[in-house]
Amino acid sequence: MASGPNGARGDSERSSREEVAAYVAAISRDLRDISRRNGLVTLGYLLDMAQLEADLAARGRDVEGRRRSEPGVDLA
Repeated sequence: MASGPNGARGDSERSSREEVAAYVAAISRDLRDISRRNGLVTLGYLLDMAQLEADLAARGRDVEGRRRSEPGVDLA
């Protein structure tokens, strides 16, 4: 993968990452629903967790809801 200055990801790579995360969230949501309809409760739960994390990543956030920072950049 190509990197921008100081090893940071470029805008197109970040967009691609977020697009993939949005796709994974949608698929996870569908699989969760199928699992739950068929009594696979634990699998449905795990897919729900995957969907939640993918939704956060699609919005450029980490699992704690903070905006993802670029490597080497401290936003705190």
